[in-house]
Amino acid sequence: MVSTSSTLRIRRIDLRGAAAEGAAPVNYRTAVPRAELDVEAATHAVRPIIDAVRDRGVDAIRELSERFDGVAVDDIRVPQAALRDALDRLDPDVRAGLEESVRRLRATCAAELEHDVTTELAAGAVVTHRKVPVDRVGLYVPGGLAPLVSSVVMNVVPAQTAGVTSIALTSPPQKEFGGLPHPTILAACALLGIDEVYAVGGAQAIAMLALGVGPCRKVDLVTGPGNIYTVTAKRLLKGQVGIDSEAGPTEIAILADDTAHPAHVAADLVSQAEHDPLAAAVLVTPSERLADEVEAELDRQVDATKHTERIRTSLSGRQSGIVLVDDLEQGLEVVDGYAAEHLEIQTADAAAWAARVRNAGAIFVGSYAPVSLGDYCAGSNHVLPTGGCACHSSGLSVRAFTKSVHVVDYSREALAEVAGHVVTLAEAEDLPGHGAAVRVRFES
Repeated sequence: MVSTSSTLRIRRIDLRGAAAEGAAPVNYRTAVPRAELDVEAATHAVRPIIDAVRDRGVDAIRELSERFDGVAVDDIRVPQAALRDALDRLDPDVRAGLEESVRRLRATCAAELEHDVTTELAAGAVVTHRKVPVDRVGLYVPGGLAPLVSSVVMNVVPAQTAGVTSIALTSPPQKEFGGLPHPTILAACALLGIDEVYAVGGAQAIAMLALGVGPCRKVDLVTGPGNIYTVTAKRLLKGQVGIDSEAGPTEIAILADDTAHPAHVAADLVSQAEHDPLAAAVLVTPSERLADEVEAELDRQVDATKHTERIRTSLSGRQSGIVLVDDLEQGLEVVDGYAAEHLEIQTADAAAWAARVRNAGAIFVGSYAPVSLGDYCAGSNHVLPTGGCACHSSGLSVRAFTKSVHVVDYSREALAEVAGHVVTLAEAEDLPGHGAAVRVRFES
């Protein structure tokens, strides 16, 4: 049963009784709707942009920047002086926040670095699993509804920790800043030692990175969040370039019981809803009292915040809602099925419930680990799988910027030990040349 509240009109989805014996099975993966994204329409819009960048290079990028960003950009590469000046002018408190965010993320990235693993299968038979950094990566930082300076940190730090030596970063040109990206984004680049920065946004930026246009050499991998047009460009160019994910609008799910503080829950829902009108904010709870109190808090908090209309649109959209369940066991099934980008656990014994979650981009445990902590200073990465992809994909990490290579080193004696097996299996697959390549090594 679905109903709406009178003021904010956030949906209620009542799943109580759905797990009762004899009840029809419920697909929890689709029980909570998501925002409707017209990828097909975006594909029709994005394909001509990619073709234009491929055919006409920087001239096309300039025209597209003027059309979509309302600014004429003469030189798409940001001058070094602009980077230095942005860092010099950066508010000291913002710089301190960025430095702490970088410090914490570097620590967790360094801890997850994988090292080469060597296995000796027999005397003279050695296979080494080697980790190799990607040669060159392109990082995309959005600048539309908000200048996401934190995304600079979240993309750059794991790439640098992985050992990537060539990094290009691009962000949309801003009319109010003379066609340069937002100065806080430029300052973060300078702080992290990134000197190859471009004033290009949207699908044309992804095409520039993937194809190699003008002063920007082709990259091997593109990472970073963006709107539906940048995501669609990633999809269309995948194969010509590696991508991290097709991340859509942000989403938060909160599993909470009677011990949760309604003001905390409401504030966390609002915090993600302010990202985007399509952002999803979902509360899953067995407590009708908590649901009522959170609704009352939302009415109060939304009216008191800055981006009221954006937040109201998000919270009243089909992608947001309060889901009522029989108990936390059913609630766990719901959030596992939903596979949220961000999942908060605000329950009694929150750590124990969090340990049982299988599908989430990142899990925030207890009342003092809000998602906004992860957005900036938790030490975790905030570039995470959306749209239910957390059931099979992971967030951005050092691993995204490395490749695995098997190095096979066998002596004559070690090859002789398995030569018969190789020949037999080659013949079983009707590939006699494979077997001959082994036999020839033992002919006199």
